[in-house]
Amino acid sequence: MMTTVQHYIHGELFAEPLTSPSTPLFNPATGDESGNVPMASEETLRAVLASATTGAVTWGSSSLSQRSAVLFRFRELLVQHTDELASLITREQGKTLADARGELARGLENVEYACGLIEHLKGDFSGGVADGVDVHSFREPVGIVLAVTPFNFPAMVPLWMLANAVAAGNAVIVKPSERDPSAAIHLAELWTAAGLPPGVVNVIHGDRHTVQSLVEAPEIAAVSFVGSTPVAQSLYETGTKLGKRVQALGGAKNHMVVLGDADLDVAADAAVNAGYGAAGERCMAISVVVAVGSIADDLVAKISQRIDALRVGPGDDTTSDLGPLITREHRDRVASYVHGAPSEGATVVRDGSAETDRPGFFFGPSLLDHVTPSMRCYRDEIFGPVLSVVRTETYDEAVALINANPYGNGVAVFTRDGNAARRFSRDVTVGMIGINVPIPVPVASYSFGGWKDSLFGHAHMYGPEGFAFFTRGKVVTTRWPQPSDSQIDLGFPRTR
Repeated sequence: MMTTVQHYIHGELFAEPLTSPSTPLFNPATGDESGNVPMASEETLRAVLASATTGAVTWGSSSLSQRSAVLFRFRELLVQHTDELASLITREQGKTLADARGELARGLENVEYACGLIEHLKGDFSGGVADGVDVHSFREPVGIVLAVTPFNFPAMVPLWMLANAVAAGNAVIVKPSERDPSAAIHLAELWTAAGLPPGVVNVIHGDRHTVQSLVEAPEIAAVSFVGSTPVAQSLYETGTKLGKRVQALGGAKNHMVVLGDADLDVAADAAVNAGYGAAGERCMAISVVVAVGSIADDLVAKISQRIDALRVGPGDDTTSDLGPLITREHRDRVASYVHGAPSEGATVVRDGSAETDRPGFFFGPSLLDHVTPSMRCYRDEIFGPVLSVVRTETYDEAVALINANPYGNGVAVFTRDGNAARRFSRDVTVGMIGINVPIPVPVASYSFGGWKDSLFGHAHMYGPEGFAFFTRGKVVTTRWPQPSDSQIDLGFPRTR
């Protein structure tokens, strides 16, 4: 059944005129067109900005206890609606139901963290800093936030942004990927059901022009983005030139270093889980295994054995280990890296091309060995189920390889040597580091963010830095003078 995914503005579904352009929506597991997503018109953009302006005023002046009550109700609704949200994600994005539920669980962590907003937004007080002078600080919402979210996590990333932004008192306009927008709409409906006033959370569909128009709109105070590095850099430059605060998370090329003393079975399990989970369409997926010393042949053999046991299939089939890629074009692009690897000198140990013969946008887990940094399969972010193995002789070579890469999102090391692990965490120029943990996504009380071309802006996502990003600080200095204190003094204010 063909469906039209509507916008969500001011607490209700908002239909775009039929004459407006739209983009087709596909089921990646079948390749069938399942509906369409309208692109926002200029009139719709004006409507959503007007709604958010009203929502920002209403919600920004609400009490912290009122916000906390809404957050707790939303948390309960999110738990109750997990299965239907997971089904939406699987139908439009393609990942397995188990992976979709895992995505929602990690989003839920951030909602639970934001439920403690009374503590997170608590200011400071210093009494008696001078004779009769007190100083206190507090934080206020920035206003209207634009949240631009990616296709690979259509619920988790919006929850990363929304939980803290709403808890801090802002209105949010979410622009989800046009490839899988329905989860964002359902989340907005749950926010309304939880008691959030109209206009505080809006969802609008569109393309690059839509995003550009919203970034340039004077009503927008902050932009939060997750996507590719070129777009992240462009949005950061545009937004900051206009005086807006921007956090823009870009691409990744995550390495997993396996030292000679590592448990190779554990390392092989981790490489397969982190490399092929969600068909490799994770910004924290391991895409490069760095085998140090003489262990490379054994490690490649163990990874290969595990690949052979994986089952590729529709996400709603409980026996599937990984599902399809998001589009046919992306599937073909991923395949091109595997097909082109031998001409550059790499060895194709496993080729997932056989999966392309079936309906849908499938590509099987692939493994490339003897990869070097000059190769296209190493330089580019493939964003699919392709693992590359790079061989180095020493620990220092492995670290130099990682630090020379333009991306700095996540990295892992597998070792039984505590000193080597400790040294590694200080040597690498990467934002998130795993010690025998292949996907080191921080828990909600820490913040998510990489270095180098993986992040534009200083603020990381969610956690303490999330609250700081979505608020502005004020400091108030107070003195209640006595009648005898009247005097003229043009000198610089002193505290003693």
